[in-house]
Amino acid sequence: RMPQLDLSWLGLSLEASSPWPLVLLIGASWLLARVLTQTYTFYGTYQHLCGFPQPPKRNWFLGHLGMITPTEQGLKEVTKLVATYPQGFRTWMGPILPIITLCHPDIIRSVLNASVAVALKEVIFYTFLKPWLGDGLLLSAGDKWSRHRRMLTPAFHFNILKPYMKIFNDSTNIMHAKWQRLASGGSARLDMFENISLMTLDSLQKCVFSFDSNCQEKPSEYISAILELSALVSKRYQQLLLHIDSLYQLTPNGMRFHKACRLVHDFTDAIIQDRRRTLPSKDIDDVLKAKAKSKTLDFIDVLLLTKDEDGKELSDEDIRAEADTFMFEGHDTTASGLSWILYNLARHPEYQERCRQEVQELLRGRESPEIEWDDLAQLPFLTMCIKESLRLHPPVTVISRCCTQDISLPDGRAIPKGVVCIINIFATHHNPTVWPDPEVYDPFRFDPENIKDRSPLAFIPFSAGPRNCIGQTFAMNEMKVALALTLLRFRVLPDHKEPRRKPELILRAEGGLWLRVEPLSTGAQ
Repeated sequence: RMPQLDLSWLGLSLEASSPWPLVLLIGASWLLARVLTQTYTFYGTYQHLCGFPQPPKRNWFLGHLGMITPTEQGLKEVTKLVATYPQGFRTWMGPILPIITLCHPDIIRSVLNASVAVALKEVIFYTFLKPWLGDGLLLSAGDKWSRHRRMLTPAFHFNILKPYMKIFNDSTNIMHAKWQRLASGGSARLDMFENISLMTLDSLQKCVFSFDSNCQEKPSEYISAILELSALVSKRYQQLLLHIDSLYQLTPNGMRFHKACRLVHDFTDAIIQDRRRTLPSKDIDDVLKAKAKSKTLDFIDVLLLTKDEDGKELSDEDIRAEADTFMFEGHDTTASGLSWILYNLARHPEYQERCRQEVQELLRGRESPEIEWDDLAQLPFLTMCIKESLRLHPPVTVISRCCTQDISLPDGRAIPKGVVCIINIFATHHNPTVWPDPEVYDPFRFDPENIKDRSPLAFIPFSAGPRNCIGQTFAMNEMKVALALTLLRFRVLPDHKEPRRKPELILRAEGGLWLRVEPLSTGAQ
């Protein structure tokens, strides 16, 4: 008979009728090994992190949760932190999850300029958008992102963007006609976010789908669904329990989100199918030339016609994801940027008047006031005012990355593999070691003489590096057209109540951003 292993000291015997004690022993051993491994890994990571200072107030269980909230007070806290830690700092989400925040151009360069494979986009802040936007450029990663980025780049070539100028002018004119009616008594108090969001969505629907819903004048089911989806995502982000998908789907808001998603997807799918049927079977170059001549080439056309290096087209699902992504990213960010630009010029009437004179001089002698493609480069001071507002009030306040390997920083420190890294655009733009008197609105910071010695990463409203915003020229063109025509026709005045900033997916104002507009006399225009 074989000798038996004596496990009596554990109260176990191989002849025991139940195998569970042995299973529990193996399970406990595995768990202990995992805990020891994780502890060792965490200790190694912690050693790396010690080079990054951290704010002193830290709860043993919550970490720094609650210190930086998506409120006016939270942004003031960020401003204090960047003044104290101008190179960056670490905070903790809970007891063991570290977050590295970078806010200096010399430091963020290492992360933003790293290859897409090394510095992955950390999508924790955008997960809720996935059912709506799918694997578009905003949320995709790896080879899929690289392939789509290459295929979409032609959609933002200046030959494609040029014909959009008429659309930008027309959509702005519709918004202004509404303002003129509302201000018939001398002036009107308006929520800029509400008005400009409708205007940017109107433009986008025409640029992306060649579809005119007249959404600025009457309700549009599709436009209402996009506005509702954006609002629901922001609301869900603030409710921790509803971060769990299975719970959220059961709530009234979850059901509204699902219904709005379906409506938006059905609209995009119908246009894609209709366009596929009408696309001629001739050579792509001939199609592009014909469309360019008639100025009808839109975003969907480009997506349907584009092919990768192997001659493969985008699938209908890919096209829908990219079109939906462009509608989302293009309306909210531009609306935020333009609203805060008007706010800053309302608070600085001397700069507003100088911009107005620049536009009047440019358009003098023309029959109709329309901003054309070649005019965009002839508005230097207006462009400086736009950029300074994007510095002070960046539409996107933070972006995040998660590194697949240690990233060395120029000062000798390293960001450990696997740690979530926040590139805080707002903090970088408010860093007093980069921007003296950072809270002051001063367009002359962007005078060509003043930018020569400044790091290009000191000003990153559209991010930077491989994953920068593909639509930044589109956005800047739209903002220039809308701002130039607005200042030509209206005087913009501050509201009696100072807005409180509210950083959500984009930088908003609590309860809307309210300003007063006064129509200028025909002579003043």
